[in-house]
Amino acid sequence: MNSVIKINDPLPNWELETIFGEEIPAIEDFKGKPLLILFFNLGCPGCKGRALPFANKMVYENGEKLNVIGIHTRFEGPEFTLDDFRQAQEEYYIRFSFYKDANLSATFRKYLAGGTPHWLLVNAEGNLEYSIFGSDPNNALLRLDFKINELLN
Repeated sequence: MNSVIKINDPLPNWELETIFGEEIPAIEDFKGKPLLILFFNLGCPGCKGRALPFANKMVYENGEKLNVIGIHTRFEGPEFTLDDFRQAQEEYYIRFSFYKDANLSATFRKYLAGGTPHWLLVNAEGNLEYSIFGSDPNNALLRLDFKINELLN
């Protein structure tokens, strides 16, 4: 597989670890409807303040038509504990499945993420539709919202 993922390419397999003991899904499990992937970190203010709420909003507005998952990646900063993740799930009302990136940031690097938060939008066939870094409501989140609506309508 090409080491550089491009728009319209199939999403390469991810390398994830469980946080809460659940089974790690395969990318193929999400085919049939679009998939929104959020790379985030609990030490990232933009992730907690804007990205997690936006991802939750996508779950509520499009839950039947859109899969949403989170990948907690750590390319810097402290290690987080199971209690940290449980507290974050409650405090930020996270209503989508999320997993830890293997080897701190293996999937983050494989998918060419630019930092946290970083978003990937994958179409129903499993091909990369859109990739954008950031959580500015008037830039990244607005563009992402438009792309999601294009895919769903």
